[in-house]
Amino acid sequence: KDDFPFIYHLDVGAMYPNIILSNRLQPSAIVTKEFCNTCSYNDPSNNCKRTMNWRWRGDLYMATRADVRSIMNEMENEKNSYNHKDRDTNEITRVKWKQLTEREKTAEVIKSVRQFCQKAYRRLKTTTYEQKADIVCQRENPFYVDTVRNFRDRRYMFKRKTKEWAKNLEKADEAGDMIKKGEAKDMVLLYDSLQLAHKCILNSFYGYVMRKGARWHSMKMAGIVTFTGSNLIREAREFCEQVGLPLELDTDGIWCLLPKSFPDTFKLKLKGGKELKMPYPNCVLNYRVFRKYTNKQYQTKMETGEWKVSEENSIFFEIDGPYRAMIIPASTEEDKMLKKRYAVYNDDGSLAELKGFEVKRRGELRLIQVFQTEVFPEFLKGGTKEEVYKIVGEMANRWLDVIESRGKTMTDDEVIYFFSECKSMSKSVEASGNYKSVQITCARRLSEFLGLESLLKDESITCHMLIANKPHNASCTERAIPVKIFSAEHDVKKQFLRQWLQDSSLNDFDMRTIIDWDYYKERLCSVFQKLITITAAYQGISNPCPRVKLPEWLRKRVAEQND
Repeated sequence: KDDFPFIYHLDVGAMYPNIILSNRLQPSAIVTKEFCNTCSYNDPSNNCKRTMNWRWRGDLYMATRADVRSIMNEMENEKNSYNHKDRDTNEITRVKWKQLTEREKTAEVIKSVRQFCQKAYRRLKTTTYEQKADIVCQRENPFYVDTVRNFRDRRYMFKRKTKEWAKNLEKADEAGDMIKKGEAKDMVLLYDSLQLAHKCILNSFYGYVMRKGARWHSMKMAGIVTFTGSNLIREAREFCEQVGLPLELDTDGIWCLLPKSFPDTFKLKLKGGKELKMPYPNCVLNYRVFRKYTNKQYQTKMETGEWKVSEENSIFFEIDGPYRAMIIPASTEEDKMLKKRYAVYNDDGSLAELKGFEVKRRGELRLIQVFQTEVFPEFLKGGTKEEVYKIVGEMANRWLDVIESRGKTMTDDEVIYFFSECKSMSKSVEASGNYKSVQITCARRLSEFLGLESLLKDESITCHMLIANKPHNASCTERAIPVKIFSAEHDVKKQFLRQWLQDSSLNDFDMRTIIDWDYYKERLCSVFQKLITITAAYQGISNPCPRVKLPEWLRKRVAEQND
């Protein structure tokens, strides 16, 4: 408890590409025993068959085989008729079961099975897992592996160039040479852009084999890659649990707390006078990976035609840190955790990484975005946890005062800036059918207000809206109104607001009287709970923002602990 820990990020550099390279994985190399029996290299002495495990996941409908037979017998009844689309005329007619095409029969059966599952089992699907193993040929033509290696090596070269020019930039800055500084800036930008472009392409080699329409589609290879990667991170987490505390797991890395007393970095002096740094946590993990994941069957064809067997392992953990602080929100639901949502700060107070929060999302409520931008640096202040939560609690109280004053101290532009939202639609309103959302309601009302029916047929519409407090019994999706209405003439504003709010006696058209302040307070309080009140309760600190109530399940838990 008294040993203040360090925050580290341990991640595998280019994890999926290096798993592919180390195990000589490529779609055409996933072979069967029958294929091997016909191969000229099928001899135990060649040691060219590498067996690798993976995990298959299947989503199955809840309906049993007997249920499906019963449904199909019912559908084949002569009394029933179904929609049939004529290929030539596209005319839809009602026909008997026997007259449907195989594709139409399949679609009708699936539709009926889905309806049956929802009624009989109250659930659509169940998930099942199976452990599988497949053979990876170590003598297959390495066209895919060579391509991945070329892209990886080229990316590493660009990363080295980025670091070199970053050092040149520092030297030019110290020397005050503006010409060299400008050149160095341009080169850092160029090489960093190139390495990022290569990173995107490199990662797509794994995604490509999962695509059904791909020329070299192989779900087995994709399964092997992901299963190996998940095992790597799981074992890293188990190691961290033995010496510290895991904080957040990602696809290719882990955020963790390691004790201050745990060895950090060893410095080795070489004969030539150079100094070599050896991060100890990193080396421990890499040694474990080397022992378990090294491919001792890797084979390369020489110019003489002979096959050279070697050990291959390019999977390495990299370490970043230590960091000054990591802010992780809590879930408002009992015994659940929020994934991939955190803010990390360097020792100098600069933001190192921000992931998952509303402040990074386009179109989110600006009120929440501004609050998060202001509150994260406040977590760095104070000498104790009590002082930290007192500071952030005071900030939360100030924002609650703004909402409870109903924007009296704000101008109209400020109210719109903080409380309006921009939501985009991928489909047109007409294509959405009976689906309900705030975007659809706003788009319909905007079309009505502007007199543009074509707006309902357009795709990728962005709706700028506020949530109104009327009609009283209507859901939130039915209370969205376009911001544009408040800039209209008085008579037009009066007509549409009375119609949308279903209040013919409405005479006050100030946006402050129309906005649903309780709705916005509830949304902001949800953020306060995740970042401040729930996390404070978990750490045994009294609620720093009493106006924000704790969830009932947590209130009971705290009461039991204090009893």
